[in-house]
Amino acid sequence: MHNIRAIYKKELSSFFSSPMAYIFLVIFALVNGYFFTNTFFLYNQSDMRALFGIVPMVYLFFIPAVSMGLISREKGIGTIEIISTLPIKERDIVLGKYLAGLTLIIISLFSTVIHYFTLIKFGTTIDHGAVFTGYLGLALVAGVYTSIGVFASSLTENQVIAFIVGIAIVLVFFLMDKLLYFVPASLAGIVQYMSTEFHLSNISRGVIDTRNLIYFGSIIGFFLFMTTRVLESRKWS
Repeated sequence: MHNIRAIYKKELSSFFSSPMAYIFLVIFALVNGYFFTNTFFLYNQSDMRALFGIVPMVYLFFIPAVSMGLISREKGIGTIEIISTLPIKERDIVLGKYLAGLTLIIISLFSTVIHYFTLIKFGTTIDHGAVFTGYLGLALVAGVYTSIGVFASSLTENQVIAFIVGIAIVLVFFLMDKLLYFVPASLAGIVQYMSTEFHLSNISRGVIDTRNLIYFGSIIGFFLFMTTRVLESRKWS
């Protein structure tokens, strides 16, 4: 646990010791704010559903960009070799870096709470329970996409390639429930269950089902496990 905390603090401080984290935060807030205000003022949609529909699409590029260098950067400059010689398990490295990346995403997500208070100020009737579960769903989706981004980052020492691989895998999970018309009926249920959007829509309606939580936890665990195995395989290569 001490090693995970040390790596987490080091990685998080490296984010905020450079302009990168602040650039990501500003871009995330501006993009979401732009589309939300469009629906609010131009289309008269004064609820949080518009925001909850925008954020997952912003995630598709934002999260791979944040996570692309978490491990690939270490590989590129050779520090991963030094870390591997220390009495630190690969699992601790992966968890520490994953939690640091996820923290930055969650901070970015919290920046959108201003829209929630904007709606309250304008006297809009809001289902506060649905808002809470909506944010919970977005946080869980962020957890899944960050684990995918860390996995992609572990596959290469080139951050651009890690970014592209991360987007490709994230898009697969994002688009699954939109491709149901193209898969056999016998596989439709499986494909739909593997879609992050399917589970996010369930939670955003205010229903927290253990099946949805199991799905998110399983996908996160799978990609973190695979990332750990990739790092461990370096010892045998």
